[in-house]
Amino acid sequence: MYSNQKLRKRRLNHGGFKETTLAIASAALISVGASAADLRVGLSTEVDSLDPQYDYEISDVALHLHLYDSLILTDEKQRLVPGLATSWKPVNDTTWEFSLRKGVKFHDGTNFDAQDVVFSIDRVKTLKALTSFKMFVQNIAKMSVVDSHTIRFTTKDVYPLLPGDLSQVMIVSDSIGSKASTADFNSGKAAIGTGPYKLVKFSPGNRVVIEANVNYWGGRPAWDKVTNRMITNAGARMAALLAGDLDVIEKVPTADVARLKADPKVRLSQSSSNRVIYLHIDTNRDQSPNVKDKQGNILPNNPLKDLRVRQAISKAINRPAIVERVMETLAIPAGQLLPEGFFGISPRLNPDTYNPDAAKKLLAAAGYPNGFSLTIHGPNNRYINDHKIVQAVAQMLSQVGIDSKVDTMPKNVYWPKANNLDFSLMLVGWGSGANAAVNALKSLLATWDKKKGMGSTNRGRYSNSEFDRLLTEALRTVDEKKQEDLLIKATELGIGELGIIPLHYQVNTWGTRKGLVCTARTDEMTLITGCKPAS
Repeated sequence: MYSNQKLRKRRLNHGGFKETTLAIASAALISVGASAADLRVGLSTEVDSLDPQYDYEISDVALHLHLYDSLILTDEKQRLVPGLATSWKPVNDTTWEFSLRKGVKFHDGTNFDAQDVVFSIDRVKTLKALTSFKMFVQNIAKMSVVDSHTIRFTTKDVYPLLPGDLSQVMIVSDSIGSKASTADFNSGKAAIGTGPYKLVKFSPGNRVVIEANVNYWGGRPAWDKVTNRMITNAGARMAALLAGDLDVIEKVPTADVARLKADPKVRLSQSSSNRVIYLHIDTNRDQSPNVKDKQGNILPNNPLKDLRVRQAISKAINRPAIVERVMETLAIPAGQLLPEGFFGISPRLNPDTYNPDAAKKLLAAAGYPNGFSLTIHGPNNRYINDHKIVQAVAQMLSQVGIDSKVDTMPKNVYWPKANNLDFSLMLVGWGSGANAAVNALKSLLATWDKKKGMGSTNRGRYSNSEFDRLLTEALRTVDEKKQEDLLIKATELGIGELGIIPLHYQVNTWGTRKGLVCTARTDEMTLITGCKPAS
């Protein structure tokens, strides 16, 4: 049984650990100390929605975690710690029982109980929006309320990963009603959580202002009021910190890290990330909209369906050069979905070696000795140096005969087009929460199936029945070693066929004013519950 005093030894999906023993207290999650005035935070991306079940965009999720709680939370290393559930245990092969925290109130003063859990999970299941959160509840066949603070989940099959999945689903009050819309959350009408902060004001594209929930179950938050300003320009964000207009910023520009380390007015916090930056490729359509001959005509046969072409693209990319020149050494070349130390990664997969001559030979063997042309799409305000990465990749592909144009755009324009499959070759990033390997495989490489919640962000529509079989078997496997072997086999198959082309893992840097310290997290989230005055 996992208790709120100490979690028994268990596998944890985060870098550097497979087993650990955790106490409930986590500096990144549980608020500390007395109230200490106001905090001003500079966010690197716009918060699109305050609906915590609408879309799994990590910048939104980070903000949501101030307003809402999940049954299980994760610390700065993505280890599971109790949240609204104080303990959880398997009752049998297909049943989990969760004991819920007593005495918790929502922001509107209503009491939290098991019915709110049922309501929240049902809402995720029934939302008409194509939400990525569906994959976290797809294995729940039935929910049974034992009493007001005990709930049981029956899964469709043996499913040992349910606690990790439920750490990704935030709980809202059933008082909002089944007709509550995302617009109701954005207006504040339905933004009723149990989190350490309450919503004051949401100005889309500008700021989110929150205030302390003085009755928070984890203790009074450290800050009375927090103003989260959305400043997508990295230079402007840093200038505001140096001018004293902000107390905390995320995604410090890579080119400025060395200089800021020597600035006595600034304190930096860094963490290697589990976010992989990669290329998603249209491997499904017979004709792809942005792949053309060199005269500008759409090719009758999509060359990206040919593994040799995908291998050529991968070998044409000089990952060390991107890390060194574009990322200012603040990245790690990637050969698979997760960096070293995570459960389920392959010991045999390494970053593809830069080899332009081999790339040209592969193109010739595939029937494109003179290459072809394409457009690479990407966001320009979502990932660290994202537009520069796209430009660098385009230059490298052009050198082997794939004449490449670049089209980058703000993420609020980019994502709808990407989800609509408007692109042929696109730059994307993926950061995994709990059950990291499983969720990455389910989301990025599993065959797209809306009903099952599989392949929810598989924008290249890669599909392999053997991959799906291995992953499905892994999801039902309790034995840890057998499960890991299945995940490794699935990873090796999907990456071997280049369902995606991994580029690098990010290293993230936060900057704070002198006298303030913030906990750096592997999931990249900026949580002000982990920020406090330096001792």
